Amino acid sequence: RAPRRANKGEEGQEFTLWLRMKLIADAGLLGLPNAGKSTFLSRATAAKPKIADYPFTTLHPGLGIVDLGTSTRFVLADIPGLVEGAAEGIGLGHTFLGHVERCKVLLHLIDCTQDDPDEAYRTIRGELEAYGGELAEKPEIVALSKVDVLSPDMVDEQAKILKKACGQEPLRLSAVANIGVKQALGQMARALGQIVEDDDEFEEDEGWSPLG
Repeated sequence: RAPRRANKGEEGQEFTLWLRMKLIADAGLLGLPNAGKSTFLSRATAAKPKIADYPFTTLHPGLGIVDLGTSTRFVLADIPGLVEGAAEGIGLGHTFLGHVERCKVLLHLIDCTQDDPDEAYRTIRGELEAYGGELAEKPEIVALSKVDVLSPDMVDEQAKILKKACGQEPLRLSAVANIGVKQALGQMARALGQIVEDDDEFEEDEGWSPLG
């Protein structure tokens, strides 16, 4: 039926609205460019991120599903490499730091082949604190990556330096050689409150793959 009554129109409002998408992930990978984040994601999940030996290979966040069993499954996000000043818009970090806000635990990868692993750690921590959003308060697991490249003695020395900076014993892993990957995933699962049937199974990585 034709309407018999109508309200008079009112003056409208016009404004510009900026929207930013934030990925929904349980755990996130952090580190400087070429810290081994994409390689770790490809080893821990079925994701196929672009991997190369130059900085900023990862231009967009990547997601993968970590499947450790029927009761242990979570989403892992690979965040593009951060640099000093990322929180102020330098590099790619400012655009993607927001994705970390949804993560409940962070795996911070430090390349063991660099001269100052402690400085690399402080750089990323400084950006988390500068960005705000309680990123610096999130549970953090620290790991030395690419340990297959150095001798055990050199890795031990780098681990001592990093431990003084982060206050915890860093994990030692190599996604390429499949060293420490399962242990890191186990720690993330426990931090997320996932049920792990047997903690001992996460101490040995030899031959493990998310694809079986």
